[in-house]
Amino acid sequence: MSLAPPFTKETAYKKVKAAQNLWNTKDPSKVVQAYTPDTIWRNRDVFLKGHEEVRGFLTAKWKREHNYRLKKELFAWGEDRIAVQFWYEYQVDPEDEERWQRCYGLEDWTFAPDGKMMKRQMSGNEVSISKQQRWFTDGMTTEEIDALVLGDEHH
Repeated sequence: MSLAPPFTKETAYKKVKAAQNLWNTKDPSKVVQAYTPDTIWRNRDVFLKGHEEVRGFLTAKWKREHNYRLKKELFAWGEDRIAVQFWYEYQVDPEDEERWQRCYGLEDWTFAPDGKMMKRQMSGNEVSISKQQRWFTDGMTTEEIDALVLGDEHH
């Protein structure tokens, strides 16, 4: 099954889960391969273009966001676009087990005909959480992340 446009509900869902799994590798060199060489990003207040800028951004991100774990859910889709809601958590300081952050956000993706992402726009808000408030526990499998049900107060 092709995960290139035009998207159906099934292929859009699979594209979102493939992105979730790719980002959870925390490997910038692998992640950038899902984007066109001239991809355009807006990540909050940061504007990026191309693989090198995106790779540098992700490298810095995952250097400061320890024990990062992400869940993405399909929000809406069109012929060559997908909207996603997501949540991720990370440890602020690897020496401090109690200091964590959670980000709630939305992404707007536009795809090239080959299925690579041409444009990614992200808006997110972070909140401080304690270790006890975490949704993503150490060692969670992909299946456990996908099965995680978030309450209505988080949608």
